[in-house]
Amino acid sequence: MDLEPLPAVILAIAEQRSLDAVLRIIIEAVARQPDVALARLWLREADHACPICSTADAEPALHLRASAGRPQVPGVDWSRIDGSFHRLPLSPSHLKIAHMAATGESIRIPQLAEDHQWLRQPDWARDEGLVSFAGHPVLFRGECLGVLAVFRRAPADDECFGWLRTMANAAGVAIANVRAFEENETLRRQLEDERDYLREEVESVGAFGEILGRSPALARLLHQVEMVAGTEANVLVLGESGTGKELIARAIHQRSGRSHKPLVKVNCGSIPHELFESEFFGHVRGSFTGAVKDRLGRFQLADGGTLFLDEVGEIPLDLQAKLLRVLQEGEFERVGDEVTRRVNVRVVAATNRDLKQEVNEGRFRLDLYYRLGVFPMELPPLRERAEDIPELVAHFIRQAALRFHIAPPSVSQREIERAQRYRWPGNVRELQNAVERALIVAHGGKLVFDLPETGPAKPKPAAVPAGVVIPEREWRERERANLLAALQAANFKVSGKDGAAELLGVNPGTLASRLKALGIDKRAAAAGRP
Repeated sequence: MDLEPLPAVILAIAEQRSLDAVLRIIIEAVARQPDVALARLWLREADHACPICSTADAEPALHLRASAGRPQVPGVDWSRIDGSFHRLPLSPSHLKIAHMAATGESIRIPQLAEDHQWLRQPDWARDEGLVSFAGHPVLFRGECLGVLAVFRRAPADDECFGWLRTMANAAGVAIANVRAFEENETLRRQLEDERDYLREEVESVGAFGEILGRSPALARLLHQVEMVAGTEANVLVLGESGTGKELIARAIHQRSGRSHKPLVKVNCGSIPHELFESEFFGHVRGSFTGAVKDRLGRFQLADGGTLFLDEVGEIPLDLQAKLLRVLQEGEFERVGDEVTRRVNVRVVAATNRDLKQEVNEGRFRLDLYYRLGVFPMELPPLRERAEDIPELVAHFIRQAALRFHIAPPSVSQREIERAQRYRWPGNVRELQNAVERALIVAHGGKLVFDLPETGPAKPKPAAVPAGVVIPEREWRERERANLLAALQAANFKVSGKDGAAELLGVNPGTLASRLKALGIDKRAAAAGRP
């Protein structure tokens, strides 16, 4: 007996990505073997997965999915799979095909003429000159996927039976692989459809998605985003807590040439000092206690994309040199590893600290500051964009109402005006919390904010009579006097609670720049030498 070599057949089915193609190659290879009259392959599956069945039976059954052979009776087509033996119930298992699927046992009938247990159509076997039968369950990791069986015009010897078993085993692996591939393809298409839908949704909301508002201050900021996004420059986003620095970083990434790569976020303020290097650059197994396996760092995860370093002012001074190296040269080593790796990462950093002051006080490297701040952007606090508050309130009401499963309450113009008068030290994040808190206590009624009627007092510039033009020099002197008054009122504290920046309603970085431009040294002013 000259059986077809198996490696070529196994290689052919392993290259396929379609279940129908795999089944066709398997059944044709089996049907070509010497003395094989009929080869058939049933799969165990639900009716909805079968291309022939139209019923919706929830119970799985055996479905004939591939058939080939050489009939002796004229006019018979053994390639058809929609005949009376197409669907075989798994129970009761008195049929030999169902028995193999239910028990996982193989069946061999050396002489069909002498069989009184399994052969159901002896006249058909006699007319076709069939002598023997051999069948194996198609298994994969202990699960029966189907049955592969043949009728032969010669006795089913050990060689034939063993060859068929090997083919059944190869079929199990191929069928499982191609089903996994088709499932992955289906999931990939679903994810692509969902991605396209979400992109359309974002575009329908507006050019900047989650960034809401039409105030001049916000318009200037978004113009800066458009200018810098298409470049490769690192960006330093400055602003008070809660102003939306992460949203700006996301907008820059989405409008850059790196948008098809990941945006990876690192909150530098939440990382323990001893884990900073591992978090940024990764580590190898055994490099320190608790390193039970290799781990990729955030720089490697963001390769080709954007890394958002939130609260960048919290990075320890001893790690800043290593961070500077990867920004300058694109090279780093994982903790415990001697291999130098290269990455291509754009960094968007954010902080609510005055980094210049941090540099002056020795807590932040000057060279790292300049490397991060190629394009600094200062986010306006919410009190400087009061025009945007009505739109933000409406957005947060819709958001919270959906999450709390309640009807959106109404909000009066009086409450909107109260919100616009308040100075919002927590900015947009505080506004969102205030909306949600008011929504919870509204109980279906009108929404009322729990806010003080007036914000903290701040110095007011002297009134200028209508029609009077103030020369630049005099205006500068007034501004200088106003800044000195704010410093004195704040006990010469620039930033933080009750600092001069808070009294003036400006960012600490902005105030520091104004003081420098006007030649005001806060230490000299505190000593009475402005």
